[in-house]
Amino acid sequence: MAGHSKWANIKHKKGRADAKRSKLFSRIVKEIISAVKQGGADPKSNPKLRLAMQKARNSNLSSEVIARNIKKAKGHDQQDFTTLTYELYGHAGVGIIVDVMTDNKNRTASDIRIAINKKGGTIASPGSVAYNFEQRGIIQIAKTQADEERIFTLSAKFGVEDFDRVDEIYVIIVAPNNLFDVKERFESEQIVCLDASLEMVPKVWVKCSEEEVEANSALIEFLEGLDDVDAVFHNMQASN
Repeated sequence: MAGHSKWANIKHKKGRADAKRSKLFSRIVKEIISAVKQGGADPKSNPKLRLAMQKARNSNLSSEVIARNIKKAKGHDQQDFTTLTYELYGHAGVGIIVDVMTDNKNRTASDIRIAINKKGGTIASPGSVAYNFEQRGIIQIAKTQADEERIFTLSAKFGVEDFDRVDEIYVIIVAPNNLFDVKERFESEQIVCLDASLEMVPKVWVKCSEEEVEANSALIEFLEGLDDVDAVFHNMQASN
C-alpha cells in the first residue's frame, strides 16, 4: 500500500463521529428508517437494514430503540430520508464530497451555503470533484480481534482488494458490492467488525501548505457538524 494517509483520514473522521454520540445515534436511526423504507423490515432479506442494526448494536443503541424505529418506519406517515451528495472545492482546490441524509432538502442546501460563507470554498458542478475519487467498501477490525497473519489469510480467502493496519485497527478494502458479504464472512469466523461503510477514496491528492490544511480542516469540521451530514471525504494532503 502507498502510505497510510487516506486510512488515517478515515480513522480521524470516525473518531470525531464517535465523540458526538447523540448525533451518531440520530444518524443510525435515520439509516434504520431509510433502510426499512427502501427494502422492508426483515433484516434477513434487507442487507442495508442488517448493517444499520449492527451499527446500532456496536454503538450501544438499545434493542428497544432499534425495534421502535423499525416499527415507526413501517408507518405510512413516517417521512423518508433522501440521500444526497454535494461536491465542493475547498482551499487550494481541494476536492470535498459531502454525503447527506435529510428529510428537508432546502434546509440542507441552506446549511451547506452557510458553511461555505463562514469557512470558505465553493460549490462545484456535479461530477467535477467526484471523478477524482472512487467508491470502496471499508471494513475496520480492532487489532485485538485476531493476529495480523489470520486477518491477512482470511482477507486473501475472501477476495478483498487490499489490506492495511492503521495503529490498532485493521483496514480491509473491498469492492462496494462485496461489502456486506465480506463483513458477514469475517463475523462467521467470530471476528467482530468495528465498522463497515462505503467510502469515497481519492485517486488524486492535492498537496497543501500548513495554512491551507488549517483552513480546509475548519471547513471540513464545520460540514461534519451539520445535522444532516453523514460523512465528508476529501483529497487534501499536507506538504512535507
